[in-house]
Amino acid sequence: MDTRDRQTTAASHDSDSPPALVEFMASGWAAAAPATSAHAQQARLRGRRDALSRAFPGEYLVIPAGGEQVRANDTNFRYRPSSDFAYLMGDGEPGGLLVLVPDGNGHRSLLFVPAHNRGEAAFFTDRVHGELWVGRHRGVDESRAYYGVDAARGLGEVEAYLAELRTSGHPARTLPHDQELATRLSEMRLIKDDYELAELRKAVEITKRGFEDVIRSFPYARTEREFEAAFWRRARTEANDVGYLTIAASGHHACTLHWNRNDGALDKSAMLLLDAGVDGDSLYTADVTRTLPLSGRFSHEQRAVYDIVYEAQRVAIDAVAPGNDFLEPNRRAMRVLAEGLVELGVLTCSVDEALDPEKQFYRRYTLHNVSHMLGIDVHDCARARAENYRYGSLREGMVLTVEPGLYFQPDDETVPPALRGIGARIEDDVAVTATGCENFSAILPSRSDAVEKWIAEVWSR
Repeated sequence: MDTRDRQTTAASHDSDSPPALVEFMASGWAAAAPATSAHAQQARLRGRRDALSRAFPGEYLVIPAGGEQVRANDTNFRYRPSSDFAYLMGDGEPGGLLVLVPDGNGHRSLLFVPAHNRGEAAFFTDRVHGELWVGRHRGVDESRAYYGVDAARGLGEVEAYLAELRTSGHPARTLPHDQELATRLSEMRLIKDDYELAELRKAVEITKRGFEDVIRSFPYARTEREFEAAFWRRARTEANDVGYLTIAASGHHACTLHWNRNDGALDKSAMLLLDAGVDGDSLYTADVTRTLPLSGRFSHEQRAVYDIVYEAQRVAIDAVAPGNDFLEPNRRAMRVLAEGLVELGVLTCSVDEALDPEKQFYRRYTLHNVSHMLGIDVHDCARARAENYRYGSLREGMVLTVEPGLYFQPDDETVPPALRGIGARIEDDVAVTATGCENFSAILPSRSDAVEKWIAEVWSR
């Protein structure tokens, strides 16, 4: 595997650095106090690495943190370590690499991290790793203590180490290319422990405050982008970031599932479909959707559509229980949606015909299933085997979304004119418990009358 940072560390507009300047910059700096703290979840994270070790005895396991992604030239997107690396280490720095090295019946953990470079030319000339450019790294010795790994080395040693590993003939697996290793990690992540559940609850609590920031802006906002900005401010103030690009879809934009251009002008008689989630400092993310009337009150047609979606979600959440098929919530929700489509006169066939696997007419207006796993990734555990995920059974500790929706495209002539351009989705984050489920995002009102009351209360504060 080639883990080299492919970015250019010097730009065409950078100045040359004569040897005298390099020498001058190398000295005269006060000694920095080393950080001595340990990661708060060090023991828990070591347990995860030990569990992975037991699954691959005698094999080298190589898990990169990933590098920064270039946005334009030498400007990068905000860095976030790869999810599998974060699951095993808690966080990470750009270019970091974890290697589990076979050792007897288990593995030793070897971590490669950016080394301190004060005193070197790179300190002030390297815009990617230079500490005068990007801030002080944790460094090699401090990283070893912080993460509780057996050994740590600088990133400059990575290439030689991997080259030696490639020629040694030792069995090695490297993410993300090794399917079996990726699958094992995805399936480990299917079941959340108490810490993970607490972090997801926290992310949802902050997300609720973000939604209320958006609601507070309804009276004066002119474009969807203002809603996105209001939510983002909360995410960056109280957490790490947004977990994904915010969907702030007003009016008929709500009929586009992943509308994140958020550049539409607002019609205050329309609804806003707000699909947004906060990415916590622990990197666990919420994923919540509410469809809200911008005027504070649903119209007759909006309420009719919304209430069908609400009922579909209610019966789906009731089906989230250990032992049920992962798809059982979806089956129950789709029946309610099909019944609603018939009642609205959108579908002129019977409910059974609409649901017939050979026809599936209801899908013209629903488009998607109701659930996906949630955790460090907003679509978590994506490389788990289908028999343990989509076609598997729900188990205590799983966290999934429940998000039915109805979407009537503005140009769909099979839809009564009064309903065209209406889109509604309600999404909650739900954990499977020993006896049923816990809905983390029930703290955000979702019944139509409760939504109207919520908006009025936020406006009155």
